[in-house]
Amino acid sequence: MATLQKIIPNLWFDKQAEEAATFYTSVFKNSKIGKKAYYGKEGFEIHGMPEGTVMTIAFELDGQQFVGLNGGPYFKFSEAVSFIVNCGDQEEIDHFWNKLKEGGDDKSQQCGWLKDKFGLSWQIVPAALPGMIANGTTEQSERVMKALLQMKKLDVAALEKAYEG
Repeated sequence: MATLQKIIPNLWFDKQAEEAATFYTSVFKNSKIGKKAYYGKEGFEIHGMPEGTVMTIAFELDGQQFVGLNGGPYFKFSEAVSFIVNCGDQEEIDHFWNKLKEGGDDKSQQCGWLKDKFGLSWQIVPAALPGMIANGTTEQSERVMKALLQMKKLDVAALEKAYEG
C-alpha cells in the first residue's frame, strides 16, 4: 500500500474487522492485508476494547484500499451502502457470488445484490450491464430490467438475450 488513495472506505465492525479483512482478501485476487493498529489501555472506559485488540486493519482488494475498524456493536451495515463488483463474464460472477454469499443472508439476494456474513452488501454484476440499460433503446432497456428483476445471481447469457430481443 505504497500510495495514499484519496478516498478510503472505512468499514465499522463490532469485533470482526481482522476476520473480515482475511476473508475478503481470500476472495479477491491481487489483495493483501496491511498495517494493524491495536487498542491500548487509554480510553478503555469509552471503547471497552481490551488492550491488544485490533483497533484498525488496512487491507487492499484488487487495488482498492479499505480500513476495517473494530468499533463495537453501535453501528451496523445497511443496504444503503454497497460495493459493486464489475465482472467480465459468468465465471467471474459465479466466483464472487458464491464466495461472498457464504454464511450471508439468503433473503437479501436479489437482482445481483447479496449480503455477506458480516452484513455488508455487494452487487455482483456483469461489466456490460450499465451499457445495456443506458445505451440501448427504451425497449432493450426495459427487456433487460424485466429479466434482471427476476434474478438473484445475474445470468449474463439471459441478460444478453433480453437485450438482443
